[in-house]
Amino acid sequence: MEMFNEMEPLLKVFWYIAIPSSLVFLIQMVMTFIGVDAGEGLEADFDGNLDDAGGPFQFFSFRNLINFLMGFGWAGIAFYQLIESEFLLVALAFLVGLGFVLIFFVIIKQLQRLAEDNTFKVQEALGKTAEVYLTVPAKRSGTGKIQISVKGTFKEMAAVTDFESIPTGALVKVKSIDSENILVVEKI
Repeated sequence: MEMFNEMEPLLKVFWYIAIPSSLVFLIQMVMTFIGVDAGEGLEADFDGNLDDAGGPFQFFSFRNLINFLMGFGWAGIAFYQLIESEFLLVALAFLVGLGFVLIFFVIIKQLQRLAEDNTFKVQEALGKTAEVYLTVPAKRSGTGKIQISVKGTFKEMAAVTDFESIPTGALVKVKSIDSENILVVEKI
């Protein structure tokens, strides 16, 4: 503690910023990895929503503040002995803090690219090829069933045709979707 009391005031400020922000960063990181998001259920005072991870990157957030302060504090400590001018030291620490926020932004954007939306939307079946599972009756006189692959998963869906009946095992192409989400198909 004696060594800390003998430090110059600017170096003390950097330590006062670096240590708490690093501890909060570690807590945030652990909570993120175990699946407890600190923003869950919280609303921000500005026009932002912490619940929407898929939304645009929020520059003014608690997490970014912590990233900035951590970069600012540790850069100030690291360059304190190398840079004589306090103004240049604070400016460099400020730039490193912004760099930490930028690095976090790039990492989050890359992780968002890895996210895959596998929700099935019937419109995605348009133009796809499928196999008849149960015979599709002629001229919309009844519904048959087809097996179709959308986003790597097979779905069994009701289908009709405007032409002659299509037997089980035949390949068809989805031409349209009627109002009841029944696929309109034709034999290939």
